[in-house]
Amino acid sequence: MSVQSACQKLVDEFRARPTLRAGSLITTVFGDAIAPRGGTVWLGSLIRAMADFGINERLVRTSVFRLVKDGWLESQLIGRRSYYSLTHDGRERFEQATHRIYGEPLENWDGHWCLLLLSALDTPTKDKVRKECGWLGFGPMSANVLAHPSPNLADLDVTLRRLAVEQSVVVLSGQTIRGDGAMRELAITCWNLEEIDARYADFVKRFRPIYEALSVDPAIAEKPAFLVRTLLIQEYRKILLRDPWLPAALLPGSWHGSAAYQLCRNLYRAVHAPADAYLDASMETAVGPLPPPSRAYWQRFGGLERTRQVSHG
Repeated sequence: MSVQSACQKLVDEFRARPTLRAGSLITTVFGDAIAPRGGTVWLGSLIRAMADFGINERLVRTSVFRLVKDGWLESQLIGRRSYYSLTHDGRERFEQATHRIYGEPLENWDGHWCLLLLSALDTPTKDKVRKECGWLGFGPMSANVLAHPSPNLADLDVTLRRLAVEQSVVVLSGQTIRGDGAMRELAITCWNLEEIDARYADFVKRFRPIYEALSVDPAIAEKPAFLVRTLLIQEYRKILLRDPWLPAALLPGSWHGSAAYQLCRNLYRAVHAPADAYLDASMETAVGPLPPPSRAYWQRFGGLERTRQVSHG
């Protein structure tokens, strides 16, 4: 399969879905492309980019309005043009997600757990904490206990402060002393690992053809590279943000998450440069093109900068 046909197949599969979740895809574009390049974009640029995914102008406007209402984005009108930027909370949430989406999975583990005790919270607040901490990888060990083997504590602090529960949630450190088999079975249930594993397997099946095509012919045009990169992160983040990134000792033997990470990392490295060129040419701010990517951007997936240096000789 050629690069062009593999790319087109990906886009056609996305466009053929019964329900196009425009808000989710726009969130991916902001997190992957706009946030590391200033965080602001002209709405017209976004509308043009979304058209290639089969999302029309009305749906883009509706979705952006909802993201504003939900506190992710804020708007500024300059002349007759609307520009959308990440809010402070939106930027914090994107930074938290970025740590997980583009980070490296946990390889070594010392058996320690981070535990959150929620017994002091009322039921509605517990639900909010479970949901928000779930995005950080915490799973429910019981009705009042969330657990994670290796969380980002800085992201946890930000989340607890944002939810105004930092004085009500008890954060403990614990360790598994014995019962490794029982712990593995509990992990499968707490984090629904079987479903996550199946989704990883589907991800690998869907994106492997485009990577294999690029391995034969690495040339890819700027717009297709942007389409591939966006759909890659869209599908990967939807799985990853439900995956606690447990250590190997707690995972099923045939875990597809490792293969999914390697494929996502390698494909992202293969398309990020032409995709950035597309962003340079097509995305506008109030003062011109998007600014260059931030330094943190080049650290994604273990280091994009090395790829850039090699490609420029």
